[in-house]
Amino acid sequence: MKKLINDPADVVSDALRGMALAHPELRVDHENRVVFRGDAPVRGKVGIVSGGGSGHEPMHGGFVGRGMLDAACAGEVFTSPVPDQMQAATAGVDGGAGVLHIVKNYTGDIMNFEMAAELVAAESGIEVATVVVDDDVAVTDSLYTAGRRGVGTTVLLEKIVGAAAEEGRPLAEVADLAKRVDDAGRSMGMALTSCTVPAAGTPTFELADDEMEIGIGIHGEPGRRRVKVAPAREVAEMLIEPILSDRMFTDGVICFVNGMGGTPLIELYVVYAEVAAILERSGIRIARSLVGPYMTSLEMAGCSVTLLQADDELLRLWDAPVVTPGLRWGA
Repeated sequence: MKKLINDPADVVSDALRGMALAHPELRVDHENRVVFRGDAPVRGKVGIVSGGGSGHEPMHGGFVGRGMLDAACAGEVFTSPVPDQMQAATAGVDGGAGVLHIVKNYTGDIMNFEMAAELVAAESGIEVATVVVDDDVAVTDSLYTAGRRGVGTTVLLEKIVGAAAEEGRPLAEVADLAKRVDDAGRSMGMALTSCTVPAAGTPTFELADDEMEIGIGIHGEPGRRRVKVAPAREVAEMLIEPILSDRMFTDGVICFVNGMGGTPLIELYVVYAEVAAILERSGIRIARSLVGPYMTSLEMAGCSVTLLQADDELLRLWDAPVVTPGLRWGA
């Protein structure tokens, strides 16, 4: 195992220490492993909290800042944060308008965020709403979930909902918007290689040199099928066809081609071109795009595609200013 780390047991703590030094505009609670927006809590604003296992950077800590998340909890690699972390994050961003928890549909995340919300309500009376992201069309259930996994739509949802909270919208309206975005998004991923969790020291799964996995999850969960390596044109078809079969998309979508951590940007743009061609043939116009490694799986080579059906409101919120380590525009 070749990794730029000191000790597998210290990876998350060391990374958060580096993040705090690199981004002094953020505030890192090292004891609870929570990344806060530097000016949190913002009085009168709904606080937006997310989090999950580490190893998916910049998801979630890299999306903390103006126009996106107010706090993110960092669990161990591919392991849910614990309720105490989520409770600290929630209390730390409460500006009097309530807090929204954005939770990817993984069993540990669901359970721990629920416990944290109950603790917060009992101890401080903070109003907490929750939205669960479950956009992966690859499988109905997986190693980590009951129902669909939460994947790429999470990035788009955090940006859009963060912009709405920045406008001063009330909690119920922000939560309803989050649920609408989740319903409007679908994703599908693939892998050319596995990844290696530092504490394990060996690849999560094995793929032959001439094989790829279609429909993987962000923790290396198995997908729909294992097939021979194919050109990007065919890979794009394998990812887009299940998405378009699962939900009707019309004119005006946000198209997100995500890298899993080990895929160079040149290859992601090749995939994006093929995805765009398929959508054009299907009569679906791309209104906005995002290409890059925003929700990764350590050093896994591969990609995912997310389509989000957008209207004028969602596009306006997508275009709103955002200032985070991972996304930044309009500021």
